[in-house]
Amino acid sequence: LASFFRNTYGPTGAFNAKPFEGSRSWAGARPELRAIAHDSNGVAAHMGLLRRFIKVGEVDLLVAELGLYGVRPDLEGLGISHSLRVMYPVLQQLRVPFGFGAVRQALQRHVERFGRHFPATVLSGIRVRSTLPDARLDLPPTRMEDVLVVVLPVGSAMSDWPTATLIDRNGPEL
Repeated sequence: LASFFRNTYGPTGAFNAKPFEGSRSWAGARPELRAIAHDSNGVAAHMGLLRRFIKVGEVDLLVAELGLYGVRPDLEGLGISHSLRVMYPVLQQLRVPFGFGAVRQALQRHVERFGRHFPATVLSGIRVRSTLPDARLDLPPTRMEDVLVVVLPVGSAMSDWPTATLIDRNGPEL
């Protein structure tokens, strides 16, 4: 998996592949569950999941954070909607109200595409605060990002998602 992530994230910048040096297969928080697709060429796709409480504005909310998403470059365009179809029954079994993810602005068209085939909502104008995965004396302990927030209603309706401009992950990103 570490090699898969280095090869998948490396083309987006050497810094993005750095957390996966050696055999480490997570960048921030360690996933609780993983969906891993294999084919004759090895790992084809990956999505991680971590249940956690996030703070949306002033509301503490249980979510299943989805992250560590990757698809092998030769399969791009085939992965995220299939990955969500695999993960959705798992989210239902976990009885979480929402699936939650955050992606960079450059992926807006990509995530909006899968929203047409899945009941996901993409929210913009929200800042997400995360703690750094490793304590460092030369950096502040938290990071603020302007990202797109992807919300997947599971056990609750989208109308139950709190309105806010700040989400605190209460830990490192997945």
